[in-house]
Amino acid sequence: MRAALVACCVLAVAGCSTVRGWFSDDEDDATAPAALVDFAPTAEVQRLWTANAGKGEGRLGVGQAPAVADGRVFTAAVHGGVRAFDLRSGEQAWHYPSELRLSGGPGVGEGLVVAGDLDGNVVALDAATGEERWTAKVGNEVIAAPVVGFGIVFVRSNDGRLTAFDARNGERRWFWVHDVPSLSVRGNGSPVLGPGYVFVGNDDGTLVALSAADGRPLWEIPVGQQEGRTELDRMADVDGQPVLDGTTIYASSFKGTTVAIDAPSGQPMWGSPNGGAGGVAAGYSVLAVTGTDGTVFGLDKNTGGALWQQPGLLRRGVSPPSVQGDHAVVGDQEGYLHWLQLYNGEFAARTKHGGDPIRGKPVVADGILVVQDTNGRVAAYQLGQ
Repeated sequence: MRAALVACCVLAVAGCSTVRGWFSDDEDDATAPAALVDFAPTAEVQRLWTANAGKGEGRLGVGQAPAVADGRVFTAAVHGGVRAFDLRSGEQAWHYPSELRLSGGPGVGEGLVVAGDLDGNVVALDAATGEERWTAKVGNEVIAAPVVGFGIVFVRSNDGRLTAFDARNGERRWFWVHDVPSLSVRGNGSPVLGPGYVFVGNDDGTLVALSAADGRPLWEIPVGQQEGRTELDRMADVDGQPVLDGTTIYASSFKGTTVAIDAPSGQPMWGSPNGGAGGVAAGYSVLAVTGTDGTVFGLDKNTGGALWQQPGLLRRGVSPPSVQGDHAVVGDQEGYLHWLQLYNGEFAARTKHGGDPIRGKPVVADGILVVQDTNGRVAAYQLGQ
């Protein structure tokens, strides 16, 4: 009886906020997504087409995103294989059906489309026809899009390993391993290629430059410091894909920090206390950054100084940003796309893509934005004034 009474008391105390929420009309819940506020649009959004890439991502947290090259959009799905669509019309060019649970989104380059799956399988297809070129295997799930360049396919797996395969035949050339913390954010950013370099953001908060030819480490810089009393406090993942702009590489961390680094030397240029695991997007003079809480920041590319912040998307599960013209673009967990003016962060346009979350980074090519949600819905958008 005493034990039962104690248990009831504990449940009552622990549940007070929950019960209070049942009978309260208070909409200022600190954990609820921010309500969208109406605004006067300054840009017009035109949807060019929609298509279905296949299904299966759901709550896997892999952030499927399309890839664009040579006037085509390439998509992958956990259930649905790989597809190619015309960038302007949305007409399907080919479909590669597969039983593989393709999870990282496709990478494209040098005539190949490459995707990895939840079981560590890698498949390379002919970008023109969709015919299978070769397959390979890595030791863990692949939840980042492979990258193709220098005659090599670079595959990032979830065990901290980067594997380089020969783009012609899939033979392994080299691999590099980085220790993974016991607790990290779900997700990996794709590697970034520079002249002779491959840059990798890691789950321990570091950014590493490797020789593309042989995987030899060239430099390593912390983006977010692993500090705190608990493993949760020490999470500092660099999960968003870094951005190489000229000779400067920008990266952001779950710790809420963003850095600019001279890519050839590894010399830090500036650091900012604004950032998040989602990554960055570079405009002409402004860097758009998605914060961990959903705040979107505009940073000066030369100094890292905060130019503006937009708190109107707090707790809305905001995607990594992209830049389309003079606007930063993000998706959210309710399937909305939001365009923000790059010079001041104010909302410029908004549209409902669908009813499912947009976790992957929108892709911009030839002025057209392409996005894929967790239910496999793909669409292309153009901006007008």
